[in-house]
Amino acid sequence: MPGIDESKQFVPLKIAVLTISDTRELADDKSGNTLVERIRAAGHILAERSIVKDEVDAIRGKVKAWIEDKFIDVVISTGGTGFTGRDVTPEAVEPLFEKRMDGFSTLFTMVSYPKIGTSAIQTRATAGVANATYIFCLPGSPGACKDAWDDILVHQLDYRYRPCNFVEILPRLDEHLRRPKAQGATA
Repeated sequence: MPGIDESKQFVPLKIAVLTISDTRELADDKSGNTLVERIRAAGHILAERSIVKDEVDAIRGKVKAWIEDKFIDVVISTGGTGFTGRDVTPEAVEPLFEKRMDGFSTLFTMVSYPKIGTSAIQTRATAGVANATYIFCLPGSPGACKDAWDDILVHQLDYRYRPCNFVEILPRLDEHLRRPKAQGATA
């Protein structure tokens, strides 16, 4: 049965949150605030937070800078995953992936379906790994951010979660780079 192994110590990760929007500012960024609140409540560290316009170069530039930062373990973006002309987050971020995480998109759709029905098909949520950093691109609604965090990420970003989690393999993602990540997390 999946769950938390209380005999293990929690390992806080350093997580950066990126909101992609042509109209939002920190004061009215409900989706970003939803993620920040949940990240902190779970015991993780908010490494950075930023808002960029729905433009490929702006999105890719910010994500690339964060995955090059040794301090950041995880990048979570919100917004730009739909089908309109300004929705370009997957196009901006996926070329950075060394490995895609196809299961995330599938699981996110499964989590969304009971709540929003067939509207779940309208997301292009995506995830992957680049430079030993996990990247998750979520839709721009607070509800989607809540669902992704509460039903998927809170578990997979917790070292104590069993039978397996992303934290325990984090040190091995960068074997070729030989840089420290998630100190204290060993398989």
